[in-house]
Amino acid sequence: MFDGKPEDLPNVSFADIKPVTAGKVDQAAAFDHPPRILLLYGSLRERSYSRLLVEEAARLLTAFGAETRIFNPSGLPLPDDADAGHPKVAELRDLSIWSEAHVWCSPERHGAMTGILKTQVDWIPLSTGAVRPTQGKTLALMQVSGGSQSFNAVNQMRILGRWMRMVTIPNQSSVPKAYTQFHDDGRMLPSQLYDRVVDVMEELMKFTLLVRGRSDYLVDRYSERKSDRQKQGAA
Repeated sequence: MFDGKPEDLPNVSFADIKPVTAGKVDQAAAFDHPPRILLLYGSLRERSYSRLLVEEAARLLTAFGAETRIFNPSGLPLPDDADAGHPKVAELRDLSIWSEAHVWCSPERHGAMTGILKTQVDWIPLSTGAVRPTQGKTLALMQVSGGSQSFNAVNQMRILGRWMRMVTIPNQSSVPKAYTQFHDDGRMLPSQLYDRVVDVMEELMKFTLLVRGRSDYLVDRYSERKSDRQKQGAA
């Protein structure tokens, strides 16, 4: 509900204001497919712990009822070093459009997320014509470290997720001394760290079910409606 009066809010364009009602978010969203979740990892090592953690996350998400895809960043060019028609770029963008949620997992390297993870996000545009590949989608963040526990990478990715207009869930996972947390076969060992990964994937599923089918409404912005109307008027 918007009960403001034009005389009280002279800076507001009332032609572009829409009432905010609970009915828009209470409506059940009906889908004939499970939640679609894209997982990105940030290392190309043969034994990549960010990849192993993403694979474990994908197993959990599948058990929770999701459909998952893991993007292999090997062969993805640096941003602006190829055009959008490059096969790996096209694959990544198609997967982002297909997805309703993302999981990003990066090693912490030199106190930051890796360039490999950042390159993947940099190739996903904020908009492609009328399609916005990330806006309104849910996002979960994880990181692995070779040393003690740190949150530098997840904190950076949280800023990045917000910039990409994604609904980034509150929970996150940071796995220290990752080389001690996986079997030789690549499966993660049981621990409190593993339990946190379960928590994060469970929370991502809940937020995804809440948001999907409603994201167009949730990200419908007054400022953009006003700008679009003014452009149409100018045309």
